[in-house]
Amino acid sequence: MPPKRPAATTIPPSTLSSGPKTLTTNSSIYDIAHHVWQQYVATTPQRTLLLDAFMAFLVLVGGIQFVYCVVAGNYPFNAFLSGFCAAVGQFVLTASLRMQTSTDQSAKSVSSSSKGNNLKSVAVADGEDSPSHERAFADYIFGSLILHFFCINFIN
Repeated sequence: MPPKRPAATTIPPSTLSSGPKTLTTNSSIYDIAHHVWQQYVATTPQRTLLLDAFMAFLVLVGGIQFVYCVVAGNYPFNAFLSGFCAAVGQFVLTASLRMQTSTDQSAKSVSSSSKGNNLKSVAVADGEDSPSHERAFADYIFGSLILHFFCINFIN
């Protein structure tokens, strides 16, 4: 006969851990923002974090240029317009690169669960028709070169 197991000890529910802290309906704004930030940092790939940091830098540069134009004046208007358009254009190109290189597992599972209702959308979601990361980066570099060529020519 197998030996008897010792009696299970009961642990009060307050000491049990059910994983990460969950939010309640009356959580503060700080708790919600902190939770969203922690989930973003924990689940986002390093490449996407780098692209997001660069996009935040571009927003900062565009904002500084706009504030300078409002406060100090826009005497060389071509220079302001060229610099501001370069920041906005680079932001758009970087957002496009981020969309092409980020992987979204939830979209794949939702699209592939449609059981063949729309085969084209399932193929695109699985990545068969989407460009490779190297191709997307090459397009990004080419678009950036064209953008900056036009911005430099616009300054005169």
